[in-house]
Amino acid sequence: MSDVDVLELYKQAGAFHEGRFLLASGRQSPYFMQSTTLLQHPRSLMALGGAMSEKILASGLKPDFIVGPAMGGVTLAYEVARQLSEHLPDVRAIFAEKDGSGGMKLREAFAIRPGETFVAVEDVLTTGGSLLRAVKAVEAHGGQCIGLCCIIDRRQETGPLAGYPLMSLKELYFDTYAAHEVPDWLAERPLREI
Repeated sequence: MSDVDVLELYKQAGAFHEGRFLLASGRQSPYFMQSTTLLQHPRSLMALGGAMSEKILASGLKPDFIVGPAMGGVTLAYEVARQLSEHLPDVRAIFAEKDGSGGMKLREAFAIRPGETFVAVEDVLTTGGSLLRAVKAVEAHGGQCIGLCCIIDRRQETGPLAGYPLMSLKELYFDTYAAHEVPDWLAERPLREI
């Protein structure tokens, strides 16, 4: 599964868009990867989850659980954990959700034992803000983050994120712009908020 052509999967699913998009980070981009369009297809989710679980195992990590930020990371965390369970039978999947104050929280049903290890997963990493908020929510309950894994790393500077080791299936950088930096050729396109 490691040889998954990530970009081709997005294109085949109609999940790779060109135009002018307002990203969650507040920046604008001429391209947008709509993971929900892709991940609604079980075969694509299985292929990507399998490739991510292989990356995690190949790096020598043996997490107690996988966490994803809601909403996009919920099914992804589950699928990565499901496939990891073939090698780590007790691994589980949880998610962190918005707390209404700009951070994230865990549901009471997700009991974390102090020192349990986890890998946080995300679909497309642009700034890493959502993923890091999910990590902080779990760490506040005593979990220990041993790695991050994403489908696509869109950052210009790849490598670790905030000191956490990061694995990705694909590095794919697109220029993004603050509102006052948008070039004329992009400003001519209608802005779509996503």
